[in-house]
Amino acid sequence: MSWPVAGTLMIEPTESEDQAELDRLCDALIAIRAEIEDVVVGKTDYADSALAGAPHTMDMLMSDEWDRPYSRNTAAFPAPWQVNGQTTKFWPTVGRVDNVYGDRNLVCTCPPISVYEDDVEVSA
Repeated sequence: MSWPVAGTLMIEPTESEDQAELDRLCDALIAIRAEIEDVVVGKTDYADSALAGAPHTMDMLMSDEWDRPYSRNTAAFPAPWQVNGQTTKFWPTVGRVDNVYGDRNLVCTCPPISVYEDDVEVSA
C-alpha cells in the first residue's frame, strides 16, 4: 500500500495472491465503504462507530469491560467470511498508529554530524 496523493490509497497486491484472497480484500473494502456511508447519512455517529474504533486488539476484545455501542462480535469479526470467527483471524497487537504524522513530522534520530567527523585534517 502507498499514499501517492494526499487523501488517496493505492493497493498493489502481489502476484502470489490468489483470486479468493483478492475477493476477500475487495469485500473488506466494500464493507469499510458501507461503514463510511452509515456515518455520512447519519445512521451512525463517527465517534461511536466500529470504523473509528478499529482496529480492535485481542486485549480490547477480551477485556472484562466493553463500553462500545456495537458488539464485540462486530468489532472482532467485521467481514462476512468471519462470522463468529469461523475462519482464520489476524489479531492486531496495537490500536491505531498515525503513520502520516511520522511522514509529515520527520524526526531524525541520527547522531550529530560531529560524531562522524575525524580528527584528521584534510589538506587541499
